[in-house]
Amino acid sequence: MADALGPHLSGRGYYAWLVTSIYPQGKFQVPPEAVDLFLVRHGQSAPYRDGTLFPLVSGQGDPELSPLGQQQALSVCARLATAGVDAIYVTNLRRTVQTAAPLAAALGLEPQVVPGLREVNLGIWEGGKYRKMVAEGHPVAKRVFAEERWDVIPDAEPDSEFTDRVRAAIENLAIGREGQRVAAFTHGGVIGRVLSLATGARPFAFTRSENASISRVVITGDDWFVRTFNDTSHLA
Repeated sequence: MADALGPHLSGRGYYAWLVTSIYPQGKFQVPPEAVDLFLVRHGQSAPYRDGTLFPLVSGQGDPELSPLGQQQALSVCARLATAGVDAIYVTNLRRTVQTAAPLAAALGLEPQVVPGLREVNLGIWEGGKYRKMVAEGHPVAKRVFAEERWDVIPDAEPDSEFTDRVRAAIENLAIGREGQRVAAFTHGGVIGRVLSLATGARPFAFTRSENASISRVVITGDDWFVRTFNDTSHLA
């Protein structure tokens, strides 16, 4: 048997060789030089009321969190409080700032604002109008999802520019964070684009993440590895 399967050993020598020649399936380990990135979608924001636009920041709707969104923020931050987060990032839109606030308070960290992680600009449908158009089945809204590009909407951010700024924001965020775990509180469209870039998937393949969900990407050099998408196990 030893002659057929391994070196010319017998007795104890053969069994020692057999044990050291077994290679079990390994568990993924985050490389020591990698950035372990949690992408957190903000909690539910306040509803749009027809005819009353959200306040605008740099031309983009800036609703606050709804009461449910505030509860979601507490839940996701309670989970992340024990995850070993070294840094917190938010956008210049207050729904991400409000969602991250409980984690920042728990860890004593000051969130850093990354405007490049703000949501895609929806052009003439900004300020909440987009929600109405989708709910009513507007033909252009249907084209957005059929063609998987936001710039079907008039005056919306060009798709290539959106992709470039999201990629640049993630790359810049990772600089100097090697070996650390960070949490970026951002938006559904941004999370979808990051995961699309990481996997080479269709632009909208990962677009529909839930409010206060966690998606995880490990960044090592030029390689981005998706570990989880739309984890909501912390929500009731």
